[in-house]
Amino acid sequence: MSASDAVAPPSEATIPLVRPWLSGRENEYVAAVLASGRLSGDGPFGARCAALLTALTGSPCALLTGSGTDALEMAFLVLDLQPGDEVIMPSFTFASTANAVALRGAVPVFVDIREDTLNLDETLVEAALTPRTRALLPVHYAGVACDMDGLAAIASKHNLAIVEDAAHAIGATWRGRALGGIGRIGAFSFHQTKNVAAGEAGAILINDPALVASAEEVWEKGTNRRRFHRGETDHYDWMRLGSSYLVSEVVAAILLAQIEMLDQINALRLRLWQRYHRKFEALESGGRIRRPIVPPPCGHNAHIYYLLAEDRSERDRIIAALGRRGITAAFHYMPLHSSPAGQRYCRAPFPLDVTDRQSARLLRLPIFAGMSESQCDRVIEAVTAALR
Repeated sequence: MSASDAVAPPSEATIPLVRPWLSGRENEYVAAVLASGRLSGDGPFGARCAALLTALTGSPCALLTGSGTDALEMAFLVLDLQPGDEVIMPSFTFASTANAVALRGAVPVFVDIREDTLNLDETLVEAALTPRTRALLPVHYAGVACDMDGLAAIASKHNLAIVEDAAHAIGATWRGRALGGIGRIGAFSFHQTKNVAAGEAGAILINDPALVASAEEVWEKGTNRRRFHRGETDHYDWMRLGSSYLVSEVVAAILLAQIEMLDQINALRLRLWQRYHRKFEALESGGRIRRPIVPPPCGHNAHIYYLLAEDRSERDRIIAALGRRGITAAFHYMPLHSSPAGQRYCRAPFPLDVTDRQSARLLRLPIFAGMSESQCDRVIEAVTAALR
């Protein structure tokens, strides 16, 4: 179950789990695209989005994609992942993370998550490595960074690539460095449920300059068409496997209006996140729930506010109680290792006890930039009443 599966239709009486926040310039930018007659991808609005993303992350290359899923799939085409290769990742993630590896005929290898952040447990990674391991795929859950220092040390020692699934993490940091810009490759999502939302869109960040030419070819259907448009060749050829990962200028126009307001969007969300966090302190002290834990090196973006209930039964009871009050809540995620596709395409060399336990307890609460403090307080009161 993902956030998009749990979005309630907005009304005065209903508080949805998420709702896109519009900057006010989306209509203006889309009108400019339509007036220009240039609708296809890799145009001026796409270039402006890419420039903002490279400035934000320090990445030398950002390419807009149709989704965060596309960005992850592109990453493993760029890295030339081969059948039988292995990639270490958490099972506590969305299906796209594993699909990107399995589609190459490679094997997602699941490692358990940490008790505190629900991110990949870096202390368990080395024991799961084999001669077939090619990459590490950390997921920055809820916009809270994985231990990128620990993972980088492992990657360097064993000559592995790091691909960051930063779908939740635009504007978040690890020791002051932007997430998505730390590994060899990063992937953002701009789905309707994300902080920056363009409906369906994403971006791949190529942080290793040696991979930029390959990434451009994969992005442009496997051709060197981008070099042709820059005048670097007099024709373009099919160079390698690729696909059509570009987004139209219409989508890029909406996305530009969103990225320009990233700081304001994240600030609004952080204010709500902190309000939840303060008000739920007493419930945590009383042993009724556990609040999110954000380690000191992490600068998060308030993508998700969640609580950990005592067990699955208690979590489900709270969700139902909120629903009766017109408040949409959700759980997150069903672990991939217990899914039919996970059992078919993936492997887990060790038990995933923390993944199973925490995913059964997790309750996501509404949070979005346009949410009012009174709506936030209504959710807090409803949770408190359900636990009373």
